Amino acid sequence: MSDLIRVPILQIEQFLVASIQVPLHDSSAVQFRDDLLTEIHRTRARGLILDMTAMDVVDSFLGKLIGDVAEMAGLMGATVVITGLQPAVAITLVELGLSLEGVVTALNLEKGMAYLRRRLAQEEAGYE
Repeated sequence: MSDLIRVPILQIEQFLVASIQVPLHDSSAVQFRDDLLTEIHRTRARGLILDMTAMDVVDSFLGKLIGDVAEMAGLMGATVVITGLQPAVAITLVELGLSLEGVVTALNLEKGMAYLRRRLAQEEAGYE
């Protein structure tokens, strides 16, 4: 399993950022899911940005896995923002019937971070 691709997960403030830069095959995608959930738990992250700017294709397995990650992260208390969706990827996700409940989308990483900062400020002020 030395050829397993690992996606770097960065912590910025109280958030995690994972930018998928290469195509993920099934085993790498499962490892990515497990790594994300472990890091959310370890860091007690309040938000997760999945940056998909470099992805121009998503298959049904990866699409479902992204939805599952979003749901699991939400259960762990992290707000999920997906950034940088290419038109073809957005079309595929819709055609697969993935609604991505509770997931916010943003045009780019900067807008995703701004959203998470605003949301965290609202939560700390007692709004939701």
